[in-house]
Amino acid sequence: MDDKKEAIFVSARKLFYSKGFKDTNVSEIAKNAGIGVGTFYNYYSSKEELFMKVFIEEDMNLKQGMFSRIKPEDDLVTVSKDLMLKYIDAMNSNRILGEWYNRELFTKLERYFYQQNDMQKYDDFMHNDIARLVKKWKSEGKMRKDIDDDLILAILYSGVYVDRHKTEIGIQHFPKIMSLLYEFIIKGLTDCKK
Repeated sequence: MDDKKEAIFVSARKLFYSKGFKDTNVSEIAKNAGIGVGTFYNYYSSKEELFMKVFIEEDMNLKQGMFSRIKPEDDLVTVSKDLMLKYIDAMNSNRILGEWYNRELFTKLERYFYQQNDMQKYDDFMHNDIARLVKKWKSEGKMRKDIDDDLILAILYSGVYVDRHKTEIGIQHFPKIMSLLYEFIIKGLTDCKK
């Protein structure tokens, strides 16, 4: 990667992480990268484009790290619940990943990136990694075979959407609700007697 482009990316990541998307501006990113604002636009068309690239890398690094720790002998219920809860926790503690909850921003960014085909690459990565695990678990008889893989993936992803409504559900109960929700989901998906 070009040194200037890398400097912009690193600068943006630090600022987005410490200040969030809204409170970070292009002139700050450029200044911290040691370049002029005009040079920024030689590499990125907007702060939004750069943010989405930073978000995707941050998210993929988190997920790759989580998936790399899965061992074949691990208990499926424990692993699945742990993965989803760690992911939700990271979204709540990392300002970059936390922007997922800024629906106005994210809707705009997703639309732009789907038009550029960048989101498809990201979705394929996520879908393929989790789909690979689902197929493996099904082949080992650890997961129900009577439920379509795509439906299983949608069920597994549902907790992220439930997390968006934690204040309506009740913050005081939410961590326990998420833990139980994933326990119930995984136990239901692994009840191979059905």
